[in-house]
Amino acid sequence: MKLLIIEDEVTLNKTMTGFLTAAGYLCETVSNFNDAVDKIDLYEYDCIVLDIMLPGGSGLELLKYLKTNKKNDGVIIISAKDSLDDKITGLQLGADDYLTKPFHLPELSMRVAAIIRRKKMDGQNVLNINNWLLLDTIAQKVTIQQHEIELTQKEYQLLLFFVVNKNRVLSKSAIAQHLWGDDMDLADHYDFIYTHIKNLRKKILSAGGEDCIRSIYGAGYKMQVD
Repeated sequence: MKLLIIEDEVTLNKTMTGFLTAAGYLCETVSNFNDAVDKIDLYEYDCIVLDIMLPGGSGLELLKYLKTNKKNDGVIIISAKDSLDDKITGLQLGADDYLTKPFHLPELSMRVAAIIRRKKMDGQNVLNINNWLLLDTIAQKVTIQQHEIELTQKEYQLLLFFVVNKNRVLSKSAIAQHLWGDDMDLADHYDFIYTHIKNLRKKILSAGGEDCIRSIYGAGYKMQVD
């Protein structure tokens, strides 16, 4: 799952990024209004952690921008202001949650997970594919035919991306951006995606799962399930 952290306080930005990365998220960061707009224009995020007070503009203006451009990214506002007006305005503009500084990082992580669960997973912690594949998003555990399988972090995130978007064609570019973020700017091809998908399919089949990840010629990949 990919997050965008918009926070101009350097230490807090790095601390949140480190904690959420360790929790299994891919984090991209910016520290001002204009860079945030650029990111929002180019990419989609599962959740945006948004400070209200930013150099160059307001986080509330970014919320308006997201709404105007019909972006569905989840948003949690973080702010040093314990202001009821800011909270109400943010929620009215489309924010999903509000957290007042200072806060505990585990609480931030739990709230981010709750937003993603509501918006992407119909509020479920365990995703079920036809009773043969169970994916526990809290424990980050994958069970196939009642047997737990071991996946690398990238394989787990790749499978989760397929499950959340089952029966939808995902372009190689979308997969790469979701799993590698800014690092993809250095890549000139997507051959490594094929390698990760091949390894994931092999582990699924070895555990008795169905061969449901399809290559769609000229388009990308799709997890095809009934």
